[in-house]
Amino acid sequence: MAFTLITGASSGIGFELSHQFAQNGHDLILAARSEEVLKDLADTLRKKYSRTVHVVRADLSQAKECLKLYDYCQENSLEVDNLVNNAGIGDVSAFADSDWKKQETMIHLNIESLTRLSHLFLPDFIKRGRGGILNVASTAAFQPGPYMAVYYASKSFVLSFSLALSEELKETGVHVTALCPGPTESGFQKTANMQKSLAFKLMKVPTSADVAEYGYKAFKNKKPLAVHGSMNKVMTSTVGLLPNSFLLKVVKKLNAGR
Repeated sequence: MAFTLITGASSGIGFELSHQFAQNGHDLILAARSEEVLKDLADTLRKKYSRTVHVVRADLSQAKECLKLYDYCQENSLEVDNLVNNAGIGDVSAFADSDWKKQETMIHLNIESLTRLSHLFLPDFIKRGRGGILNVASTAAFQPGPYMAVYYASKSFVLSFSLALSEELKETGVHVTALCPGPTESGFQKTANMQKSLAFKLMKVPTSADVAEYGYKAFKNKKPLAVHGSMNKVMTSTVGLLPNSFLLKVVKKLNAGR
């Protein structure tokens, strides 16, 4: 029996991706810090889609928890065919005034754990000649982001890493997709202190369910890059044509909320 492992499955896009994979015939391993929420989600998925679902409490901002998650799969003979690296956080603040602990956690979670889990599971995928990795990046990956400097930089890493892996893995039977949503209705904005962001005030943002459905289809079709939304596609494709000075001012205003 093959499984899809989804991190950050307790809310937002990860929660909805769990539904997408389950309703399309995948058995699941769900990982997040919120064990009770995961258990409720697992019960729903079992009843609604008749899938096998395992729950693992894991704080993936701690490097050792990545190995713990991999070991859980090995020890329970759970063959993981797909890895969905969705866990991540953001923060709106001037970097110099920010809470360092939150910035450090963001780096560990958005970059280190995603990279570590990919490194742990990928050799198994290659050996079997099948499988895939879905990394949740962001439209933030395409430019620097004043007042969210570390978050934007971390998502730039995810995008670059994913596209490089996608090219490396050609001819192996393994594929990688970088999902890049723009602002989305989820619990993310509250955690990141984004309630006052102009991006959320000026734009009609999609739901997590919309993004998850799009992301699943792109992953199934083995697309290396999946930018959600027509406006986001236009914006990300024209970023390189605009002066950095202009982009920085625009993003600064959007993130500052004024």
